[in-house]
Amino acid sequence: MRVWDIHVKHLCRKHLLGEHRELHGLWNILTKHGGKGGYSQHPETKRWVGKLKALYNRHEELTQEMEKRRYQHRSPLDKKLAIGQGTQKIFINTIREQKEILAEKPCECFTDKHTK
Repeated sequence: MRVWDIHVKHLCRKHLLGEHRELHGLWNILTKHGGKGGYSQHPETKRWVGKLKALYNRHEELTQEMEKRRYQHRSPLDKKLAIGQGTQKIFINTIREQKEILAEKPCECFTDKHTK
């Protein structure tokens, strides 16, 4: 489970769509299951507790980038549930570390190939 903290324009198709899918799973854990069961103790889940507004904002960034790349988006989040802090300031890996992790993957993150 991973929600990146880098700007969405740097994500390749695989990581953009993968993060969108993971974010929905995380949203469901936090809103429908009260943060209990399954992945509720995962560090990625814990860092979003009390920050549904920030998670909602990240989702909006992802969907805007998806639409920019001409992907269809049909899974909006319920804005009424977007409460708490509006920004995420806790990181499992620093932004620099996240960039390094993605740079080592066999994908097109940090290239302009995925925006064409």
